[in-house]
Amino acid sequence: MSAFEVVVILLAGVAAGTINAIVGSGSLVTFPTLLFFGYPPVVANMSNNLGIVGGNITGVHGYRRELRGTGPILRVVVPACVAGGLVGGLLLLVLPSTIFEVVVPVLIAFGVVLVLLGPWMQRRAAKREAPVAEGRHRAALAIAIFLTAVYGGYFGAAQGVILVGVLGALLSVDIQVINGIKNLAGLLANLVSAIVFVVVAGDRIAWPVVLAIGIGAMIGGVVGARVGRRLPPLLLRVVIAAVGVVAIVRMTVFA
Repeated sequence: MSAFEVVVILLAGVAAGTINAIVGSGSLVTFPTLLFFGYPPVVANMSNNLGIVGGNITGVHGYRRELRGTGPILRVVVPACVAGGLVGGLLLLVLPSTIFEVVVPVLIAFGVVLVLLGPWMQRRAAKREAPVAEGRHRAALAIAIFLTAVYGGYFGAAQGVILVGVLGALLSVDIQVINGIKNLAGLLANLVSAIVFVVVAGDRIAWPVVLAIGIGAMIGGVVGARVGRRLPPLLLRVVIAAVGVVAIVRMTVFA
């Protein structure tokens, strides 16, 4: 790696970590950057996934106060994310990317719609006595988080948009709390899939890239958490929806 390449990838990592903590579409910065420097798509995807984990950790730490008291929710979200990240990581190694190229923009659009409808859906969710209702609502949350984590383990661009939409539709909690849960869910999905990549295909990972993105993403995660926690709920929803739309355009028009 040249000095120029290191600097550019490091800065891309900072941008990705910042975006992931606030919204969750950082891979739309780092992944194209790696392709620009000539890394094969699968190598770029796995290396990017490992590097982004550092930013996920600092993002979760920055939102640690919002996660207090969310134990009942996390007992549903955590196992679903672990299982989904495992499946998604394995799928990347066995399936052609063309399968997801058609589905991904649709999923992101779905997430954007859920984010915009969040206040109305939360008013309905607030009628339930607990933040995570029993029965079908609890099962719906587990299934939705699992499927999103599968996508996150496979590629993950705009995973945060989808997570915020799903969580906002099914939970009666503040948007900042949802963002904190989203950061933890993204960390788990990325971490589990990263472990799969290291164990199964460690020789195909560009470790200098992982280091450069990781350092940048950790810095960005700190910055993003500080900025995101200060955004008003309405503005945060608008930012999330806008990033989701940009992701759809980036992955369809400019694919």
